[in-house]
Formats: sequence, C-alpha cells, structure tokens
Amino acid sequence: MRANETGAVQSPDATHGPPQIASWKHFAGFLLIGVGIVALGLLAQRAPAGSGVGASPSQLGRHSQAIPIYLSAILLDWGLLYYCWAGVHHRGGNLETLSGGRWTSWKSVATDVAIAVPFWLVWEGAAYGIHRLLGASSAKSVDSLLPHSSLEILIWIATSITAGICEEMAFRGYLQRQLHVLTGSVMMAVLAQGVVFGLFHFYQGWKNVVVISVLGILFGALAAWRRNLRANIIVHAWGDIWSGWLKSIVWK
Repeated sequence: MRANETGAVQSPDATHGPPQIASWKHFAGFLLIGVGIVALGLLAQRAPAGSGVGASPSQLGRHSQAIPIYLSAILLDWGLLYYCWAGVHHRGGNLETLSGGRWTSWKSVATDVAIAVPFWLVWEGAAYGIHRLLGASSAKSVDSLLPHSSLEILIWIATSITAGICEEMAFRGYLQRQLHVLTGSVMMAVLAQGVVFGLFHFYQGWKNVVVISVLGILFGALAAWRRNLRANIIVHAWGDIWSGWLKSIVWK
C-alpha cells in the first residue's frame, strides 16, 4: 500500500473499487466520537436554561458566551481533522488524500468558484424549502450566539473557514470514502455520511438535523462528482459566513 503523487492511497486491488484510506478500527473510533457529540447535543437541548442576565429557555446560551463557544468549535473541528489525518497518515496518505488535491492554476480556482456559486444557491434553496416544510422548530436556538461586535464577526469568519476546511475533509474526505469502501456504493456512502453529518449537529434540535443531513448529502454529491473538496470548502465556509452574519445584514 502506498500514496500516489496526489496523496491518494493506493492498494493492489485499487482498480476494483475505492481504496480504504484508514483502518476499520480507526473508522469505528470516528463513529464513537460522533456518538459522544450526539449525546452532548442531546444534553444541551435538554439542559435547563441558565440563570442571569440574558438567559432564555429558547436559546442554547447567552450572547456573552459567544466567543468562547466559537473558539471551542474551532478547536473541536481541527481536532476532528487531526484524528482523520492521523488514521490516513498511518496508511501512507496525507491531507491531499482527504481533500482530493490542491489548486494547480488560476483556471482551476475560477472553475471551482464557478461551480460553487450556483451550488450555494441550490444549497440555500434546499435549506429554505426544508425549513418551510418542517415548520418552526421548538428546539433551543443558536441565534443568541451569532456575532454582533467586530471581534465576534472576525472570530465567526475564522470559525466558518475552519468548518469549511475541517468538516469537509472529515465528512466528505474521510467518512464518505470509508463508507464507499464499506458499502461498495457511492450513493449509499453519500446518503449515510449526510445523515451522520446531520447527527453531529444534534445540539440544534432534530428538525435542524434533518435540514443539515440533506445539505450534507448535497455536499457529498458534489464531492463525488468533482472528486475533490475545493468547491465544497468554498461553499461550506461562505454558507456559514452568510447564514451566521451577512444574511442578517442584507435582509435587515
């Protein structure tokens, strides 16, 4: 087993199916991490409202907690990516194994941006449509944690870029490829990783899990089509920046 020039892990039977990029023991560890995150999300939704100024039973936290939560999210995302990289590295791969490769020219940058823009519009339309279909959520909201000050906005942008890079590599670069090997079906892999991606966001309530699962499936389909994550990362990072900050300014 070795890595080729683009960092993709190769095996003797690679021509007969997608190569396994990490051990099944490592893959089981990823799923156990997910179980823990789902459990924490469930606890967050069921926890009693905090006390003090700004506390609300309909919100996950007070606005004063926003920056610590952003920083925690950044650390958790990079930690998850490190875990995925460690498993891939053990089998001779690298970050390009997860990302599918870097930009090689300005033309490739322009191509990915040209794909990302209409895909983001579809992504936004899907999110809007599913939210309307499911109706208002009774789950605790993250709205109180969205950025207001300049410092919060800067850290939110950093959080969004981190999510774009780390979550795409973890879910579409690692999980989807491992599921493809396990199931032998790219369609099953795309669907399953989307559901797992949604469950990782259980702290937002089950209706948002459904929405995020569908969005994860769209991301998975894009990754399967493009065979790299460059457009995915652009859309994911921009989508978080838009929904968490810019959307409230544009539609004010």
